Amino acid sequence: MTPVDALAAFDRGILEAYSRRTTDALRQVPPLRIALPRIEPFLALNVAKEVQKDTLVIRRAGEALRHGVVPDAAMLRQIFHATQAIDRAFLARVGGLPVGIVIRYEEIEPIRMQRIERLLGAAILILERWQRQRGVRAALRASFPRAELEQLLHDLMRLYALETQALSRSLRLPALLVPLREGIARSLYRIMNEAASRLARELTASVYRAERS
Repeated sequence: MTPVDALAAFDRGILEAYSRRTTDALRQVPPLRIALPRIEPFLALNVAKEVQKDTLVIRRAGEALRHGVVPDAAMLRQIFHATQAIDRAFLARVGGLPVGIVIRYEEIEPIRMQRIERLLGAAILILERWQRQRGVRAALRASFPRAELEQLLHDLMRLYALETQALSRSLRLPALLVPLREGIARSLYRIMNEAASRLARELTASVYRAERS
């Protein structure tokens, strides 16, 4: 497995754990339990979409490092347009669910662009350090002090939560659930952000614990 593939797999594990924790937490909120059977398939497809987008960014980071290219606004814009193709496939799959969705890019674009920029820069740095280290955790330790790594992981998940919140506000729900939509969006972001904080702390502890083992 190449460093790019290994970093993408590490990222996928984070996002899937994040999604599981979010869903488990949603089950503990009484009003959201009513809507969860409707929105849980959406959340599963949404994390699969996010994994694809992150893998795309990490692969572009590997290409940039290999060719000595410094990321610029044009590269970020090109990556953003590539993520829209992933969105189209996501919308096609959501179309078979008991909810519908419209992606409002005027709200989502600034959030996604920020996340692309943050992930791209971090991935280039990690992959560069990987050339002198062995494994993802060693490369992470070589790339970021502990506090910065925890902040990076939290920020990437928080931005994912913000985009998911924006998407949830665009859900076309059955009539009985429409009054719950704004509450769902607010609760979803709060729960996701709390899960992000805990998971970032645990992941960082795991990375630095590996240094001592």
